[in-house]
Amino acid sequence: MTTETNRYKWASPDRYGLLREFAKENRKHQTLAESFLWEYLRQKHLGVEFRRQHIISDYIVDFVCLDKSLIIEVDGAYHAEREQEEDDLVRTLHLEQIGFKVLRVKNEDVQYNVEKVLESINNELKKQ
Repeated sequence: MTTETNRYKWASPDRYGLLREFAKENRKHQTLAESFLWEYLRQKHLGVEFRRQHIISDYIVDFVCLDKSLIIEVDGAYHAEREQEEDDLVRTLHLEQIGFKVLRVKNEDVQYNVEKVLESINNELKKQ
């Protein structure tokens, strides 16, 4: 298991620069649902710190609480496509193998039932 201090350096060195640029762009161009959820997470309503568009391994995750090893992925409609579902499964399994719990939430749930989403996140935080 990687230590807490190394979690900031998990990306492959040869890809980190590129991933960092993608992460910056993702922060500038968030989806509506990501932006909406970020307003709740960044204010620490759940009592923990979250990062957005954070690099872990060779992935950029939507949100992560490093202290609790919890990743939140906000999924739009294209995540229901078969190929994307397979890619998401591979990604989730890899992230879980390195010690993270991945919670996937739908855009619609964030936009129209954020209380339920926050409750789900809070429940996962309590488990960690």
